[in-house]
Amino acid sequence: MHPFFQELKQGSQALGLSLNDETLGLLLQYQDALVLWNKAYNLTAIRDPKEMLVKHLLDSLSILKDLPSGRLLDIGTGGGMPGMIIALCQPERECVLLDSNGKKIRFLKQFIADLKLKNVIAVQTRVENEESIHELGQFDVITSRAFASLTDFVLASEPYMHGGSVIASMKGLVPHEEVATLAENFSCQIIELQVPRLDEQRHLLLLKRI
Repeated sequence: MHPFFQELKQGSQALGLSLNDETLGLLLQYQDALVLWNKAYNLTAIRDPKEMLVKHLLDSLSILKDLPSGRLLDIGTGGGMPGMIIALCQPERECVLLDSNGKKIRFLKQFIADLKLKNVIAVQTRVENEESIHELGQFDVITSRAFASLTDFVLASEPYMHGGSVIASMKGLVPHEEVATLAENFSCQIIELQVPRLDEQRHLLLLKRI
C-alpha cells in the first residue's frame, strides 16, 4: 500500500467525497509522477510529497463537490491542478488541460499515455490563441488555480464559453473588488472551502453570465 494512502483517504472523506480505492491509487500515482518529473523539470515549487498531498491533491479535491457537470477546460493547468485531479476522479467527464509551458504539457501527455486515460487531453498553447479557441470549442465549466487576477481569468475564459458556461475560479482570499467590477455581467457564488490540514483560506468562485 502507498505510504500516503490512508492520509489521502481520510482527507478526501473529510471533504465529503467517497472515492474508491482505485481512484485514490490513481491520484497517488499522479503525485508520484509529479514528484519524479519535478526533479528534472521544475513543475511545481512544492518539493515535499507530504506537502504536495495537502496543497495539490486535497486542495484540488476540495472543489469537486461544488463543480458543475460537463466538458471542462483547465486554463493554466501547470502540472495538472486541478484539471488532472478532476479527470482522474470523474472518468465520465471530458477534460482539456491547457498551458503554454512545454515541459508541463510534456509531463501531462506522458502521464496520460502511461495510464491510457481516455477522458483527458493536454494542449500546449496560449489561452488567447485564435486557432486553439476555434479547435477546442466551447466548454461547460472552465477552471483555474493559476490566475492572479479574476478579471483576467474571466477575459481569458470568455471565448471558450457558451450561454450556460460556469467559470470556476480557485482563490485564497476573495477578491471582493474584482467581483464587484464583474457584477454587471456575471453573477458570482462564493463557496468557502475547508481543506484538511491546511491553515489557509480557500474559496471557490462560481461565475455565470447574467
